[in-house]
Amino acid sequence: MASDLDALWREFQPGRTIYVPGATGESLALAEALKADPGRAAGICFLSCLVPGMNEAVDYAGLAPDSNLTTFMLPGCARDSFTQGRVTLIPRTYWGAAQHLQAARCDVAIAHVAPPDAAGLCSLGIASDFAPLVWPQAAVRILVVNPSMPRLPRALTLRAADAHLMVTLDGPLVYAAPAATNAEAEAIAERVAALVPDGAHLQTGIGGAPGAVWKHLRAHKGIVLRSGMANDWLRDLADAGALAEDVPHLAGIAYGSHGFYDDLARSDLVGFATTIETHGLPALSNVPRLTSVNSALEVDLFGQVNVEWQGARLSSGVGGGPDFMRAAIFSPGGRSIIALPATARGGMFSRIVARLDRPSVGIARSDIDTVITEQGVAELRDKGIDQRAEALICIAAPEFRDALTDEWRRLRAGFR
Repeated sequence: MASDLDALWREFQPGRTIYVPGATGESLALAEALKADPGRAAGICFLSCLVPGMNEAVDYAGLAPDSNLTTFMLPGCARDSFTQGRVTLIPRTYWGAAQHLQAARCDVAIAHVAPPDAAGLCSLGIASDFAPLVWPQAAVRILVVNPSMPRLPRALTLRAADAHLMVTLDGPLVYAAPAATNAEAEAIAERVAALVPDGAHLQTGIGGAPGAVWKHLRAHKGIVLRSGMANDWLRDLADAGALAEDVPHLAGIAYGSHGFYDDLARSDLVGFATTIETHGLPALSNVPRLTSVNSALEVDLFGQVNVEWQGARLSSGVGGGPDFMRAAIFSPGGRSIIALPATARGGMFSRIVARLDRPSVGIARSDIDTVITEQGVAELRDKGIDQRAEALICIAAPEFRDALTDEWRRLRAGFR
């Protein structure tokens, strides 16, 4: 086993495409090593699925004048490189990203793993999402072994014997910041929880109201995790008796605190799988009572959803929400929920808008189901366009409802 970075750097050759893990699979030790010696990235084409908020340690595309990055969501640290045209942002959902990466034939694939066990298997620890999809197709396969990576009982593994190189880099993991909440998010989360049935297979997005939903489910029964990620609130539901027993809970990554990761290593609470299984429509659409809860930036009166644009600024990517939304509509007894505050910037702007005025639409009106703000619940799945507009106006902040009603009348009068 290599004891330093020299052997790893020999694989960083100009012109090569190198896959680096994102989300909670990112090796922060490798990121720091690249920041300290950015010339190693000269001429490298990095490939990853980075997540805004999680993967802000290094701008891979900005390390060297001729390095670049292909990814599916846009971390804030890579914004300048994106503006300069050095980031290729592929507008596919998480399932689409998995399909792309599974077919990719990169020159080098890096996986971030726990030390090998007696059988020579290296646990992917808190992130089983993408690395196993890229690994078989790579010309050179490198295991970055981190003694700090926990060995979760049902995380996916890679065989040490299949690696061309193993390098030990001890370093911190990607942890979630303590959950921030407010009265608005709690009110939305409480409304969402009231629509989650006992026995639901539940998926939630990151932060805000979706992240706060779990604490309002303690009185439920038979909840099953079926999501892209597992977080700290899962342990609370287990302690409250709200989780289903003897039913597999499934996620692609864990994203939480140090204590949560340690608890997962001890408890065998969650199974892990690749994004093909966690986000794929064929696998999800047959899951009963699949309940999907995700956030958004705006929803217009047609039911179109903006998940990417803050004004003229591209703030993210499509993400995994549309995968679960579409699957929940096909699921027997399923429901898809968009949960968002009614206003932005301290009440200055309505998040319910008459018509999206953005370069692209992240979620089509054909995939909308239920929209919830702190003002109420709008059921849209089987409503016509006029009924949809009326329902959405009713959950907008009161001070914006008259203007939205007038704008809808103008829009409606122009229909042919």
